[in-house]
Amino acid sequence: MHLEGIFPALVTPFDSRDRIDRAALARVIEYNINKGVQGFYLGGSTGESLLLNQEERKDLTELVVEHVGGRSKVIAHIGCFATRDSIELAGHAKSCGVDAISALPPFYYKFTLGELKQFYLDIVDAVQLPMIIYNAPVLTGVSFDNQNLGPIFDHPLVIGVKFTSYDLYQMQRIITTNPDKFVINGHDEIYLSALAVGSRCAIGSTFNFMSGLYLKMRSLFDENKLDEARVLQNKANVIIELLISIGVFRGVKGMLGVLGLDCGDCRAPFAPLTKEEYRRLEDAAATLDGH
Repeated sequence: MHLEGIFPALVTPFDSRDRIDRAALARVIEYNINKGVQGFYLGGSTGESLLLNQEERKDLTELVVEHVGGRSKVIAHIGCFATRDSIELAGHAKSCGVDAISALPPFYYKFTLGELKQFYLDIVDAVQLPMIIYNAPVLTGVSFDNQNLGPIFDHPLVIGVKFTSYDLYQMQRIITTNPDKFVINGHDEIYLSALAVGSRCAIGSTFNFMSGLYLKMRSLFDENKLDEARVLQNKANVIIELLISIGVFRGVKGMLGVLGLDCGDCRAPFAPLTKEEYRRLEDAAATLDGH
C-alpha cells in the first residue's frame, strides 16, 4: 500500500437529534473528492471517536466506505482502550473494505512500551490489515520516537505512523531510519515544514474545508516555488490560530457550516459555538478564495 498526498481527518456530522448525519457526511466527502484529495481518515480525534459508541463507529465506517465508493483511499481509526474492542472495530473495518487501519495507543493507565507494542501487534495479527500507529503525545501522554517505534515497525503490517507532533527532528530521523515506512504529518500548521524533512502524506483537521490550499501548497513545493508555498502556509496558519482560540474541533465544524456544509455541533461535553465565534469564522472564511 502506498500513502501520499492529502487525507482529511473527517468530521463526524450530527443532526439535531445528535445522530450521525449521513447526508452531511456525504457532502463533506464529495466536496473534498472534487478538490482532489487522495483519501480520508475517519473516526479520529477530529471525528470525535471517543465520544461515539462502538455501533456508531461501525456505522460511520460503513457510511464513509459506501460513499467514497473506491474513488480514494480510506483509513479507519479503530483505537479503543481495550485491545478486544479495537480488534472488533478493526475486523468490522476490514469487512467494509478499508485500505488500512490506525489506532491511538491506549492511554490513562500508563502502559509499558512492551504492552503498547503488543496492543498493535495483537490487532494486526488478528485482522491482517495495514496498521498506522497514531502518535499524538499532547492528547495521550504517549510519545513515539525513532527509538521506541523500531520494535513495532519490525512487523511488516505496521506500515507507518501518523506523527502529530511539532518535533520535526524526530520526524526526520524516523523517515531516514525507516525508508520503507510512511511518516504522515498530523499538524496542518507545519505541513510545509514536514514536506521539507521528507514527509509525503498528511492527515489533517483543516483539510475538511481547505484541502485545496494544501494541495496547491504541495504542488508549489514540488515545483520549488517555496516563497509562494510559504504564503499559503501562512494563510492556513492565520485560520488555524483562530481555530485554536475557539477550539479546533468546534471551529472546524463551524467553518464547514459557514461554507454551506453544515455538520452540526460537536457532541457534548463540547459546547456549541457562540454567535460571536461564528462571526469570527465568517470573517476568516472570506480569506479562503475558493480553497
